Amino acid sequence: MLRRGQDKIQNDSKYLHNRMARRIAVRFIGTLFCYEIGLMLLFLLIVILAEASGIYYDLGLPAVKSVLVALMYFAFFLFSILGCCYITYRFMLRPLSYLDDVTEAARELTHPTEAPILLANELESIQDEMNAVREDALRNRKAAEEAERRKDDLLVYLAHDLRTPLTSIIGYLRLIEDDPDLQTESFERYVGIARERSEQLEDMINEFFEITRFNTHSLVLNKVSVNLSRMLNQIAFEFQPFLNERGQDWRLEIPDGVEIICDPDKLGRALSNLIQSISSYSSLKAEIGLKVKQGIATVKICIEGSGETIPPEILEHVFDRFYRTDSTKKVERDGAGIGLAIAKELIGAHQGTARAYSDSGIIGYEIELPADCGTNSL
Repeated sequence: MLRRGQDKIQNDSKYLHNRMARRIAVRFIGTLFCYEIGLMLLFLLIVILAEASGIYYDLGLPAVKSVLVALMYFAFFLFSILGCCYITYRFMLRPLSYLDDVTEAARELTHPTEAPILLANELESIQDEMNAVREDALRNRKAAEEAERRKDDLLVYLAHDLRTPLTSIIGYLRLIEDDPDLQTESFERYVGIARERSEQLEDMINEFFEITRFNTHSLVLNKVSVNLSRMLNQIAFEFQPFLNERGQDWRLEIPDGVEIICDPDKLGRALSNLIQSISSYSSLKAEIGLKVKQGIATVKICIEGSGETIPPEILEHVFDRFYRTDSTKKVERDGAGIGLAIAKELIGAHQGTARAYSDSGIIGYEIELPADCGTNSL
């Protein structure tokens, strides 16, 4: 779809440029024609006036009449050539002036501002295209600045949250070190707590790792034909222990024999991120729904849970990079704010779409994928 849009813009641009070139050519030929006709009429008027006034005979110059007529013809052709050269020069100079204007406007695009780009009327199509680029650049810059701000904020939150498990680990290890005669039961409990805190610390360090290597623009898909039904059942089986820890369970509606062409590893990662997110936002002992609906050329996957309804102003940002629903919440719930962004990028690489919805205590993600995932790379 994006490729078709780009082709349409290119075709429209070529059409507008060709139309502008034809308009300039018609104006150039019309100017030359009008100049030649005007010059001819001027000299013809001079000849008529000279003949009517009898100036040759009054001045006693009948002998040089032929010479004067020859000079007049010479002047006519001289002015004709000089006029044509000047008109041609002016019309050749105008595109160069337009080029200077476009070059200056392109230079402004390197540091776009809110002020629109203004060009000559003949360059209206180029002006519109450059203003569209300027607006896209402004939007991208604002989005990048917002993502950078969120990342900086997140790093502060992560650094703060890292201190909690690390302090706990050090504290329990010191208790063990300071009491050589510690009872076995207390020793095992302290070691168990230190291990849990170490695993929590590992998860947080992995969040840092995800932030540093998050770059899906180099993503390449390795497409194969996949039995999506079997793949989703396998993912559900692997997530069962994770759901059991929260007292949750699956509600599967996966028909047999659903086939799709995709990169199973990357699509599996995207679905895993979405499942983990739904589980985290669902209440304890909730049912997590995983439903598949096969269309003619597409497949829809819905992942649903039940919990607190997410407000629309938050819901529209859940797929943004480094976005966390509440900066006061711990990392183990929202993570680094890139899991859902990665999921959306991976689904987008498959030429699919992802949307979030929440209403009346239902929280869900809907993914729509083509049966053939499309291009090999993003």
